[in-house]
Amino acid sequence: MKKFVVTITREFGSMGRPIAKRLSELLHVEYYDRDIVEAASQKLDLPVSVISDEEEKDTSGFFEMLFPLGTESADRQTRIFQAQSGIITALAAKESCIIVGRCSDYVLRDEPDAFHVFVYASYKDRLANCTGPLGMKEEEAKKMITEVDKARNRYHKRYAKFSSSDPAHKHLIINSGLLGVEQTAQILAEIVQMRFKDDEPDE
Repeated sequence: MKKFVVTITREFGSMGRPIAKRLSELLHVEYYDRDIVEAASQKLDLPVSVISDEEEKDTSGFFEMLFPLGTESADRQTRIFQAQSGIITALAAKESCIIVGRCSDYVLRDEPDAFHVFVYASYKDRLANCTGPLGMKEEEAKKMITEVDKARNRYHKRYAKFSSSDPAHKHLIINSGLLGVEQTAQILAEIVQMRFKDDEPDE
């Protein structure tokens, strides 16, 4: 196969992360998710917990009107985004890989060998995933589905200027509730293999 990078954005509870992990195993390539947070933590000399919090903090809209010259949190969030963007770009240049979230679809928007995927599922399926495989209480799951989706979208729109689910910026949008983690990963693997298959040598 040719060198490639698959970016995966997802709704909370859609099992996008396990799908991405399984996809990396099927394609025998590296999988990057929390590794990007840890690398940014080292680069910026900030705790991992601070970087994770800043990714999901609202520093837009009303707060920008109150503090037009910026706030410490907004400035720090931008530094984190810039650091993570550099890390994502370097990872994609180095080798074939799977990258989850962190505006990777936007960061690699001009990369010709990138394949951008959005994973979603019905609210019912996401709630079942949260209370089942992810082991959450129902009320916690409902809260997380609402709040994490909102936070991810807000972060994505702040830097990419488009929603993480916007079909205009995706090569494929897939409902993970249709076939589950394993078969969804298998389908994605087949598509990636077809998309990045080496050209047949001339005879």
